[in-house]
Amino acid sequence: MSTEGVPLKSGNVLIVSTRKGIFFLQADPDRRNWELSGPVFLGHIVNHAVLDPRNGQTMIAAAVTGHLGPTVFRSEDAGRTWIEARQPPAFDKAKAGDTPRVVGHTFWLAPGHPSEPGVWFAGTSPQALWTSTDDGRSWASMRGFNDHPDYGKRTEDPQAGTPDGPVLHSILIDPRNSNHMYLGLSGGGVYETTDHGESWTPLNHGMATTSSELNIQDAETMEVAYGDLAWQEMGPQHDPHCVQMHPIDPNVLYQQNHCGIYRLERPGTTWDRIGSNMPAEVGDIGFVMGLHPRDVDVCWVFPMDGTDVWPRTSPDGRPAVFKTRNAGTSWERQDSGLPERGWYTVKRQALSVDEEDSVGVYFGTTSGEVWGSIDEGQSWSCLIAHLPEIYAVEAAVIG
Repeated sequence: MSTEGVPLKSGNVLIVSTRKGIFFLQADPDRRNWELSGPVFLGHIVNHAVLDPRNGQTMIAAAVTGHLGPTVFRSEDAGRTWIEARQPPAFDKAKAGDTPRVVGHTFWLAPGHPSEPGVWFAGTSPQALWTSTDDGRSWASMRGFNDHPDYGKRTEDPQAGTPDGPVLHSILIDPRNSNHMYLGLSGGGVYETTDHGESWTPLNHGMATTSSELNIQDAETMEVAYGDLAWQEMGPQHDPHCVQMHPIDPNVLYQQNHCGIYRLERPGTTWDRIGSNMPAEVGDIGFVMGLHPRDVDVCWVFPMDGTDVWPRTSPDGRPAVFKTRNAGTSWERQDSGLPERGWYTVKRQALSVDEEDSVGVYFGTTSGEVWGSIDEGQSWSCLIAHLPEIYAVEAAVIG
């Protein structure tokens, strides 16, 4: 299946994936004016769309279409035309006696290492890891994770968790070594490989968890501290929402978790809960996270209410981004230009940063607004409103 896209010019672009297709926001050179293009795949769910930074032209999109079901599309001309993958992610037919697994949707896309052009990785629901070596035309199971004997212990029951199902996300490739990767499981925790996915090790020490009983009702309200007798390193009680590797120092990882904001410096193996320094009335619960491209100590988060019924909206209906300049020792509220009152929800892929001298920070809401700051969060403006529910925002540069 092929689909007509939209012509996009060279320069900064925001790729906005929504419940009803992909939209593009293109900036003028000073990023003060933004032009809307699209939609592409109107009416279809697009969980994630990514531009390959290795060539500035190839785009991959993870979609759920009305008649094709879960699939992947690719564009070789920066979004002008799209072709469906001939082999999207799909599990093998179950053997007799085994529980069948069926891909519900592809959730996360990540370009491979710069030394491996054409290589991509994808995370799905149910939780599984996939790779393509032909620029997204076909996808194969990474069996070192998907078929591991402990798969059932590491991952979350597809019938449990959030309404859209448990997901594999935050696929991170070490720029120094293509064999070294991380991934996140929601729920399930953070895992690391040093052999290009043949084997995986949990990396969850220091993280608080949801209920050790693994009862979803309890998991919304109960937190088990690291070191508690009920704490376990493996299992769906771990719930990282977003994990990021710092681009200039891959030894530094940041994480927004169901149970707080964390930072880890490798080769250490114990996460530090830097979210404990957030204002108590705000807390450190949320989904998204963005890192400054050149300063290892700067990070942005968008807190959401994690109390009582876990509404997943701005605490007290007062939306704000919070920024740390010192690796989480302290946090500052950045809400200039944002509504005084607003119950925003920002999903885990819906905050992104660019690489300009004054870093741009952008986020999208489930109410269809894209907000941007071109002064590193000091002031905000609404770039577009009234889009469909936003799933992901990716800041990129078309070559």
